[in-house]
Amino acid sequence: MRRFAQAIADADSLPRGVPVSLATALADASDRYNIGKNGVATVIARDGDGSIVPADMRWGLIPRWSKEPATSYTTVTARLDRAARSRIFAQAWQQRPCVIAMTGYYKWDRQRRPPWPMFVQRTDGLALLAAGLWEHWENAEGDPIDSFTVLTAPNAAIPAPLTPDGPVFMTGSVAMDWLAGALPTAAALRARSSTPPLEAYPVSRAFRDPGRDDYTLLEPVDPDADAPDKGPGPWDGDALDEDDGEE
Repeated sequence: MRRFAQAIADADSLPRGVPVSLATALADASDRYNIGKNGVATVIARDGDGSIVPADMRWGLIPRWSKEPATSYTTVTARLDRAARSRIFAQAWQQRPCVIAMTGYYKWDRQRRPPWPMFVQRTDGLALLAAGLWEHWENAEGDPIDSFTVLTAPNAAIPAPLTPDGPVFMTGSVAMDWLAGALPTAAALRARSSTPPLEAYPVSRAFRDPGRDDYTLLEPVDPDADAPDKGPGPWDGDALDEDDGEE
């Protein structure tokens, strides 16, 4: 997963268990249809005082100890079974869980030649809730950046023919437990995670253009009828699988 959409129509588009105040804040946030590396999304996070708040953050976690607002590794995702032991993610795992609400996300169908992008979403139209970690970083002048990563793991519920791997999804009540620190280990989170019924359909390759951010990116297309792609070349590793190049 290297791109996702966050365009929550209203508070009722969030799963049950998400407090109304948070659901309303997510619905009021800007619609974003093409969030990629270094893009901004609204996440639900546990703040330093323990309160649960919505906040705009940059996608791609910057470790607090990093001297620069970047790493030599891809940090948009973190493997669930390694994150707690990772030099990059360990501190965030212990102190800063977050939840990312998604309309859905883009994933390549590699069974097709050439590979074709699919958009994965819930069959009931509600938003997906993915587990994540966030971090607060400041440069020498004190300028802050809050950033996040999405936790991923094998997931047999991902629709075929897509690879069975993706974000760690949760119900609304489990998401609140995750934010409260009640799921301190990977095993505990894995045991409580659950994926609602999903569907996937082909979309245009236009989402590879970081300048595109509109609802037409989510419109279904017929790959066999679509004209040969002559768009921009690769950018930010969007062709990588979930487990490539994280650490």
